[in-house]
Amino acid sequence: MRSTDNNFIKRLKRQKEDALEYAVDKYLPLVKGITYKVLSPLENPGLVEECINDVFLTIWHHTNQFEGDTDDFRKWLCAVTKFKAIDTYRIANRRVEVEIVGRDDLEVGSSPSIENEVLVTENKNELLKLMCGFEVIDRDIFMMKFFLDMTSEEIATKIGLTKAAVDNRVYRGKKRLQQQRTNSNLGGTFA
Repeated sequence: MRSTDNNFIKRLKRQKEDALEYAVDKYLPLVKGITYKVLSPLENPGLVEECINDVFLTIWHHTNQFEGDTDDFRKWLCAVTKFKAIDTYRIANRRVEVEIVGRDDLEVGSSPSIENEVLVTENKNELLKLMCGFEVIDRDIFMMKFFLDMTSEEIATKIGLTKAAVDNRVYRGKKRLQQQRTNSNLGGTFA
């Protein structure tokens, strides 16, 4: 039995390879577009291809967590792709920073840096959860500003707002996050 638009999700959940091939054939342009949009500033086509492969591998391993129809699958795939590309972007930026610092300056195996890494990851995950209540434009601005390290000018150009409007939205968003943190008594700071 071959995978079709009507049965590929069920077949993917049963780990049928033809369903994965169908998903790749159907959604590769979408995944490639999202990945390229996030990773293009790095100017590394190999990284884009690696991220695309990681997305489909993630889909393959986590399809059982998905519930819904074809439209929901497309949305889920877009979300997985976006976050996988952002993670890849951050990792690539970290590698560049490590190369700049140099190998002699690094403390290999130091436990405080591992603990700090875990705390940073937890804080970013908490920030993502809190940002779910934002409007789409505010969420996009925060993603670009704090996860992709774009300047306010770059964000303003990309979204079509003024720099002042972007800065105001960032300021109001930070205030809102601070208020949410205070209300829910969470740790960490958002600066």
